[in-house]
Order: sequence, then structure tokens, then C-alpha cells
Amino acid sequence: MDEIFHILQTNRRRDAIEYLLDHPDDDPVKMSDVAEFVAAKEHETTIQKLTSAQRQRVYIPLYQSHLPKLDEKNLIEYDKSRGIIRTTDRLEIFRPYLEVTDPVEGPSRSASDSADETSLLRRLATDSYATTLAVSTGLFVASTSGLLVLPELTLAAIIILLFVLTTILTNVFPSPSRTDVGDHRPSH
Repeated sequence: MDEIFHILQTNRRRDAIEYLLDHPDDDPVKMSDVAEFVAAKEHETTIQKLTSAQRQRVYIPLYQSHLPKLDEKNLIEYDKSRGIIRTTDRLEIFRPYLEVTDPVEGPSRSASDSADETSLLRRLATDSYATTLAVSTGLFVASTSGLLVLPELTLAAIIILLFVLTTILTNVFPSPSRTDVGDHRPSH
């Protein structure tokens, strides 16, 4: 688990893995295509609107650091001199941790309807933390600015209750990544 989280700790590696998971094992992928995808995502734009500088700022770290790390862990086969990447079966261990999307079609479809429902419920639960934080912040700001008159302990209790309920919701619908990890750990 530590190695999985270490590999996924940077946005650029996560985005590169997301892109590579969306391509079949047999097809080689150009390193420049990965870099463009990551740069476009990082700059919240399209590949066509990327500047040369934006591409370069992503390309160099991928070329020198991130892709060699994935190759070292046998997650990909990276021909650095040719700029070609082939995925390995081991890359699949990251799929449960990432929501793989197709730039044209949107989120990829799960194998079964129940998996789709679990994924949707899991996303709703995860989004609930952001909503809970926003609501809690709004309550706090409204209370401190005098727009909402609540005793401090009542406000604290409401905020704590929101987070407790969100945590319960999140744990009622465990993600597939919590249940499928056991047999897929990367070697040290």
C-alpha cells in the first residue's frame, strides 16, 4: 500500500497513469502524447490550446523522473531514447484508485451495473466531504459575521455532526480499492 500511495502522490504521475490505463497493452504510446494529456489537464485546457512552455514544463519532469519511476517498478516499459511507452499488466493495480476518463466519452463504464452504482455512491460520498466543508465554513462565517446567531457550542455540534454523518456515509459505501488491494501489491 505504501508503494501504491507513493507512486500516486504526485498529480503528474496520477494523470500519466490515468492516460496509460485508457490505452491497450499492445499499443505503444508516445511519451509526447502522455505529456500533452497531463499538461492539458494540469492547465485546465485542451491539447490544442497548450503553449510550448506549458508542454515543456510537463514533458521534462515526465521524461526525467516520473516515467522512469514507473518503468523501475515494472508498471510500464519505457524506451526513453525513442519516447515510447508500453503498459504492463501491473499498471492495473492503480485502476481502483483512479477514475479513468476518456477525453471524448467521459468516465469509463464499469463491468457491471452494481459496480456503476457503487462507484456513483462512492463519488457522492467523497463529494460530500467537499459539501460538508463548504456548509461548515458557511455556517462559521455567517455566525462570526453576525448573520446567523448560534451559540458557539451549538455551531460546533452542528459542524461535528455534519462531518460524522459524512464519514458514516463514506464508510457505508466502501470503494472497490479497499477490498481489491490484497493480491495486487507491487513488489519491493
